[in-house]
Order: sequence, then structure tokens, then C-alpha cells
Amino acid sequence: MILIIVKWLLLATFLFVFFQDIKERKVYWFLFPIIGFCCGLLLVKKQMPEIVLYTITTNILFVVFLLIIVSMYSKFKLKTDFKNTFGLGDVLFFFAIAFSFSSISFIILFVFALIFSLILHLFLKKKSTYKTVPLAGYMSLFFACIYTTHWLGFINTVYTI
Repeated sequence: MILIIVKWLLLATFLFVFFQDIKERKVYWFLFPIIGFCCGLLLVKKQMPEIVLYTITTNILFVVFLLIIVSMYSKFKLKTDFKNTFGLGDVLFFFAIAFSFSSISFIILFVFALIFSLILHLFLKKKSTYKTVPLAGYMSLFFACIYTTHWLGFINTVYTI
């Protein structure tokens, strides 16, 4: 019963982040710990407890590496500050979602979430009055779809790869 509540809470939080980021380009900070907690709880229930800490650490190191690369790119190539190229909500979302899946699955899904976000933004940017990309919102929609398809039985291996 508790897992059903966690699943609904996670899905609702993902959708709330999506709509809030699309509409205002700002997301309440407390939503990210909710995502991290719910994802972590679901991960603990699906993986062996001995490797959960290793998995989360690997995922966080991947996110840190990615953020360092983006920071260096914005500093040296774009000649601008990191905060001008990447929002705090995006960073917090990256760390929150690091508690979600096994490392290989996380990296694959993370990359596909970025591709999904790019394609979605290219289609929707004409309708938007903002010049920024609601990356956390688009990725929230992607991960909401991934979790939903997993829970409905269409994808079985998100925790095992």
C-alpha cells in the first residue's frame, strides 16, 4: 500500500515540476527532495540493498562529471557564467533523479531524457515567450512516462540493467 502512495506521489511531483517549469520557469525547491526520496525508496525496493549505495554514488558522480563539463563549456566556449547557461532547478533535478535507477539504466535514460527535451523544445519553442529551456520540466515529463510504462508492465528492465 505504501508503495502505491509513493508511486502516485512521485508521478504527481513529476507532473507538477513539468507544469510549473513550463509556465513560470521556476520550480519549488522542496519538490526535488520529494522526487529523490520517492525514487530512492523505489530503487531500494527493486535492488539488492548491498548495491544501492554503490548505484546512487555512481549516479551522483555521473551528474557531477556532467555538470563540470557543462560548467567548463559555458566558461571557456560560451564565455559566460554557469548560472547563465544552466538553472538551479535543473541541477537539483539532476541530483534528485540520481536516486532513481541502476547506473547503466540511469545513464541511458538520462541521455534519452536530454534528447527528448531537445526534440520537445524544438517543437514547442515557437509557442513559448521564454528564451530559456525548461529542462527540468521536460525531463520530469520523460521520467514520468518511463515510470508509468514500467509500472504498467511495458518496460521490465529499468532497475536491472
